[in-house]
Amino acid sequence: MSRESRNGGSRLSASEEVSSATDPLYIFDAAWASERRAPLAGADEAGRGAFAGPIFAAAVVLGDDALEGVRDSKTLGVKARERMLPEILARAEAVSVVSFPAWWIDEHGVGRANREALSRSLSILEDRAGCFLADGNLKLGEHVECLPRADSRSAAVAAASVVAKVLRDCAMERLALEHPDYGFERNRGYGTLEHRGALSEVGPCRVHRLSYSGVGG
Repeated sequence: MSRESRNGGSRLSASEEVSSATDPLYIFDAAWASERRAPLAGADEAGRGAFAGPIFAAAVVLGDDALEGVRDSKTLGVKARERMLPEILARAEAVSVVSFPAWWIDEHGVGRANREALSRSLSILEDRAGCFLADGNLKLGEHVECLPRADSRSAAVAAASVVAKVLRDCAMERLALEHPDYGFERNRGYGTLEHRGALSEVGPCRVHRLSYSGVGG
């Protein structure tokens, strides 16, 4: 699954605009790209630790206009992330999204799924970016650099974290309609007490990661 979005569409009001010259995440991106080749594509994943559902990765090339409030998705509330997604999709130079379902994770392992999702999301944008940065401490090939906590340092990676998180949450809400016993709309497939209790009572369904301890037996 991939999507590319060019600048256009809705814009923030003048009072909501933020300068890329003063936002620390944009300053980081500018400095990073200046030492390599602009523009920067940033990537992040969502759902690696979940008991059920897919893993998502997104990659984003941001435009010159800074987006107000772009931060690591984990530091933002649900409503803030949902408000930010259409702005990112409308104003970014390019966006790509890749996901792998639970059965693929069981067959190949979550580590490989994580690496493949991040690598593929960035490779989709190889003609749109000059350098590539992913969150984490992974080896994704000679053309991709990885940096722990990049989602809290880079605007592009932070935007990617929002895209991946919101789209995965939407996927889990759809799966909750098909599999209502597990509370996916609340726990997003993670191993909460509610989710673990449902697994004990009714067992796993087809979207669970059976290779995970506590899920498949």
